[in-house]
Amino acid sequence: MATLAFHDFPKPVAETAAPASDHAAADRPAALRLVGFASMAVPIAGAGLPLAIFVPQLYATHFGIPLATIGFIFLLGRLWDVASDPIVGVLSDRTRSRFGRRKPWIAGGGLLFGLGSALLFFPPAALVGPLYLGLVLFVFYFGWTMIEIPFSAWAGEIDRDYHGRTRVVTYQLTLRSIGLLLTLILPTLLDQIRPGDGALKLQVVGGFILVTLFPALAASLLAFREAPLPTVAPRRAGFWKTVRIVFSDRLLLRVLASDVAVTAGQSIRAGLIVFFAVNYMGLPAWASGLYLLQFVFGVLAGPIWLRIGYRFGKRQTAILGELSQAAINIALILVFPGMLWLLVALAAAQGLTQGSGNLMLRAMVGDVADAHRVKTGHDRTGLFYSVFSLSAKLGPALGIGLALPLVAWFGFAPKGASTPGALEALKYVFALGPAAAHILAAALIWRFPLDQTAYAEVRRALDQSETRTPTA
Repeated sequence: MATLAFHDFPKPVAETAAPASDHAAADRPAALRLVGFASMAVPIAGAGLPLAIFVPQLYATHFGIPLATIGFIFLLGRLWDVASDPIVGVLSDRTRSRFGRRKPWIAGGGLLFGLGSALLFFPPAALVGPLYLGLVLFVFYFGWTMIEIPFSAWAGEIDRDYHGRTRVVTYQLTLRSIGLLLTLILPTLLDQIRPGDGALKLQVVGGFILVTLFPALAASLLAFREAPLPTVAPRRAGFWKTVRIVFSDRLLLRVLASDVAVTAGQSIRAGLIVFFAVNYMGLPAWASGLYLLQFVFGVLAGPIWLRIGYRFGKRQTAILGELSQAAINIALILVFPGMLWLLVALAAAQGLTQGSGNLMLRAMVGDVADAHRVKTGHDRTGLFYSVFSLSAKLGPALGIGLALPLVAWFGFAPKGASTPGALEALKYVFALGPAAAHILAAALIWRFPLDQTAYAEVRRALDQSETRTPTA
């Protein structure tokens, strides 16, 4: 098997001069099938961001769990995922069944995810406490992992063309944005009718997840057949040796670190936006409306950034998107009570830029996994996406785990009156925390070497060496 070292890739250049795609448009997966496949993102999204927005607020204000305790529980839950994600990734790569490698995990994960969602969003008041929240999050996150890792790896295998892979991920993230939009519509309407009824809002979100989960699960599992397994099975390494090999891949580590920064910034914004709208701006009726507005525009963001990615390539597009989001967040410093118009404008701008970095970085993981396969002969796509998915869990853990205790340390109280200084601190953490994270994300991939030209070499090496014996 040919070997490619990190320094073998050419230095990044403008990707507009890259070779034409080797994947004919006629061979690309049909749009309708991609919609069916990506529909699993709808219930996942229905739980993801609302989990960060509504659950901390409700469990703090309605059930009386301290903010610092909630932040600690979320941190522990995400750290559990740090251990479970690589395990699921390795087992998914090694699974052999007549249904495929990925489908059995997605089906089993769907059942656990449904159970965890029911317990989390419809909590029995008599049982709720820190222990209950911790146990439910354990089940919820593990079911999520069993879906998300094979689902992401399968997406990277459906279309292995440089831009085709971005297209598949765009369908996933666009359906995710639609799921978020649908999730937020009903809570926004409830804010107009029954503002402050957090328990009802949580039940509406939970109902949406459970109603959409099983139809989406069926549509995703039936959309495509999985790609055939390699004709020559690589030698198996032990689990810990495999993990060490993966975590020594510098390309993957850079993509992972960048996405940790992206998701940390997004989670700070998500975790504080309700408090900012209600306590700083004095607009409880807009607590959900701001995110609804953002995701109305966010539905348009995926196709827009896909076209930008076609023009400039994944790395440059991700950097542009992250710096744009940083500038929008910094502008929040200029927002004061009574300036709803500026807050609305910034929310719309945030929607048009949201997910740009997530989209490109997620598509880059498949390219990195192919480069790893050229070096070692091992197809570890599932494991690579499991490692990448840690960023979607570690980032929010860092964001919520740091932001909530920080604003509490400055004296902010979600119930009762806060001092003007504490409210100003809330605004600055809400604005500058995400901005710093997005700038860091852009810096981490500033000179990422695996561009379209380099990936074309990887693809050619795979086509020439696919049946040779692996070397590592």
